[in-house]
Amino acid sequence: MQGIEKKKTKETILRQPVSPETTTSKQKGGPSDHFQNVQVVKGINGLDKVVLRQIRGSSAEVYLYGGQVTSWKNDRGEQLLFVSNKAIFKPPKEIRGGIPICFPQFSDFGSLEKHGFARNRMWSIDTNPPPPTTNSPSRAAIDLILKPSKEDLKIFPHSFEFRLRVTLGLEGELMLTSRIRNANSDQKPFKFTFAYHTYFSVSDISEVRVEGLETLDYLDNMKKRERFTEQGDALTFESEVDKVYLSSPTEIAVMDHERKRTFLIRKNGLPDAVVWNPWDKKSKAMADLGDNGYKHMICIEAAAVEKPIFLKPGEEWIGRQELSTVPASYYCSELDPWRVGGS
Repeated sequence: MQGIEKKKTKETILRQPVSPETTTSKQKGGPSDHFQNVQVVKGINGLDKVVLRQIRGSSAEVYLYGGQVTSWKNDRGEQLLFVSNKAIFKPPKEIRGGIPICFPQFSDFGSLEKHGFARNRMWSIDTNPPPPTTNSPSRAAIDLILKPSKEDLKIFPHSFEFRLRVTLGLEGELMLTSRIRNANSDQKPFKFTFAYHTYFSVSDISEVRVEGLETLDYLDNMKKRERFTEQGDALTFESEVDKVYLSSPTEIAVMDHERKRTFLIRKNGLPDAVVWNPWDKKSKAMADLGDNGYKHMICIEAAAVEKPIFLKPGEEWIGRQELSTVPASYYCSELDPWRVGGS
């Protein structure tokens, strides 16, 4: 399990409402002096969102509601994440699409509401974040923080500090780093499950192929979590799927043949991988997804599900995900071993 550390720090939360059109960072040098690479603006229904931009044209958007990435575009302006055109940007409803954060519970693997409560809480901008592990002047990043409210403590009676850093790299790669610390003052440990519930935008689900999960054991959520072993050399989709692949590799490839695009998912501290598509019947039954939403999305989720993360007071867990794209076909065996870096 990735980095559980004993760490105690003092943090300050920005308690004032975030002002729209606030620039929090600039790139400097020559003609890019006025280029704003991190900006806080008003989004749908007046919700605050952070826009990250790179000088080459890529961008990402993060809503403070849910701490949720809702847009990731390449330097050609092509949207890489799926967000339903029926998504409801109104608390307390979760936002359908993008990268919802499942914490402190994935799905119904516990007694809390499905996928926990982090995805429908208002996060704050972290005014005292941990230093970046790489000092890149080209990085565009935002640090958010979530602490439990009194109501949260009634259903999850543990004090925690959840720090989220979202980084857009110069080449358009998108990195999410979660740091969760046990801040209990009563010396009690706690455990949780977690997932980055990433919705990838695809041309047609029938044209998608996933590599990196071959021969792995998985829990089939459609069969009461019965355990099976994956057969075949890759995953393709012809019907509903809802599986948790166990002890998955740090790298997974999602190929969209029609768009000649491959998504690369690189993860660290997240041993499992969830694959989900609701298909037609369930899609029609979901008011915020719509009849044909399932055709243009696939969820591949870096997760810690089978074995919950266990934290003693003062300990911190770190879970990272990096998303990038490469053209045409890509096979996991062709790339040199790679370790997810910090952001």
